[in-house]
Amino acid sequence: MEQKQFIEKIGGLARADMEKSGILASLTTAQAILESAWGTSELAVNANALFGIKADSRWAGKVYSKDTKECYDGANYTTITALFRAYGSWEESVADHSAFLLAASRYAAVVGERDYKAACKAIKAAGYATAPDYAEKLVALIEKYNLHEYDIAEGKEQSTMSESPLVTYTNLTKNRTSPRNHAIDTITIHCYVGQVTAKQGCDFFATTPREVSANYVVGKDGSIGQSVSEKDRSWCSGGKDANGNPIRVNGISGSDNDHRAITIEVASDTTHPYAVTAAAYAALIDLVTDICKRNGIKKLLWQGNKSLVGQVDKQNMTVHRWFANKACPGDYLYNKHAEIAAEVNKRLGSAGDDQENADTSNPPDDTTAGFPAVPFTVKVIVSDLNIRSQPSMSGTIKGQTGKGVFTIVEVRNGWGKLKSGAGWIYLENPEYCTVNGETAAPAPSVPYTVKVDVSDLNIRKGPGTNYAVAQVCPKGVYTIIQESQGPGASAWGKLKSGAGWVSLDYVKKI
Repeated sequence: MEQKQFIEKIGGLARADMEKSGILASLTTAQAILESAWGTSELAVNANALFGIKADSRWAGKVYSKDTKECYDGANYTTITALFRAYGSWEESVADHSAFLLAASRYAAVVGERDYKAACKAIKAAGYATAPDYAEKLVALIEKYNLHEYDIAEGKEQSTMSESPLVTYTNLTKNRTSPRNHAIDTITIHCYVGQVTAKQGCDFFATTPREVSANYVVGKDGSIGQSVSEKDRSWCSGGKDANGNPIRVNGISGSDNDHRAITIEVASDTTHPYAVTAAAYAALIDLVTDICKRNGIKKLLWQGNKSLVGQVDKQNMTVHRWFANKACPGDYLYNKHAEIAAEVNKRLGSAGDDQENADTSNPPDDTTAGFPAVPFTVKVIVSDLNIRSQPSMSGTIKGQTGKGVFTIVEVRNGWGKLKSGAGWIYLENPEYCTVNGETAAPAPSVPYTVKVDVSDLNIRKGPGTNYAVAQVCPKGVYTIIQESQGPGASAWGKLKSGAGWVSLDYVKKI
């Protein structure tokens, strides 16, 4: 079978399987090519085995015995005799490959990952193969043969993905994934944390060693710059937990979000609430309207409800703070989302549709996800948390709580109803309040050492994202001499060097 025919055969099977398993078709196809030598290996020919999955005591099907080479020390190969799973057809082999990954918890970072590079790294890290360059080989195959085209569900075409005519400056960065694997159906607005022009923002993304970018940058003067083409995915909304796995909302990671979203960085102040200039705000409205028109987004929908992530028919605006331990886009822009949607919809001619933004009169079934059973208490850590008449940013402000502990008797879409009857407060901003925050945590044992494996971990002047960034922490091993609970019950550690505090969600204790 020729290579083109092999790709079409396996790519088609993998794409159909992807709809059920959540495993990228490009990864499955690349593994089939590499493991079976384009379907010509001994295992592929004699056992219909495309992926070289060994048969252990859990396998009840047919087996095939053959010699294989393994690299256990990262350098030297050893020949062993092993039993491999055998199948009646290649279709069975593809199906069992997915079943194998889904059954093992160590492959959790592979399932649902929409970035093929991340998926390749994850499957190697989980121990699928011992070859040191296994992930790099898979990525090379995907990019050489455009296997990522199979990551788009059959019958779903991407938009034409033209560029905005409002752009006043362009400097495309290498920090991108090309092409994106999902049609554009979402808008994600970020704060740049710096009052920069579009040129300054784009030039930063083009030269920084940090793996960050955005499709567009809106400058403080209203200038609009392009850093990543709309046909490509920017590296903008990701975040990882303490174990190094992507933070997911409804199974969707920040990279998944960026594959379907146009990401926009807006120049802002460097401190809370990260306000933007009037010129930047006006340009943002113009840009979002243009993006929606060109990509067929007929109406912007915003309810401030992270349980709706992925349900673009109910909410097609997302925020970075849902996918990472960050304040982005800052409270200034976050609280403007309903207003932004309303103004854009007015310009799109869809403001009078039946479905209104931030309509919480009929909330979705899963409105209490992530919260304790009511009643529960929250600790308000600021003096100006607004109390609103309804569980929505559009509700009338009835007053402010002041600092203290309050009892919540009902939860809707991330909002909590106060037992006093005064109204509703927003619960999902960790810079304002913490759930059951008055409960004291056990005193940590310090000092201890941690390992930083990420290249963009901020060192802050205090224990929380509400403190200014002092510098970026290089990869390495550091000593923590003090722990403190930050906003949202997150843990922060003070560096022995005196440089500041780091989030312990992004380090590994050693």
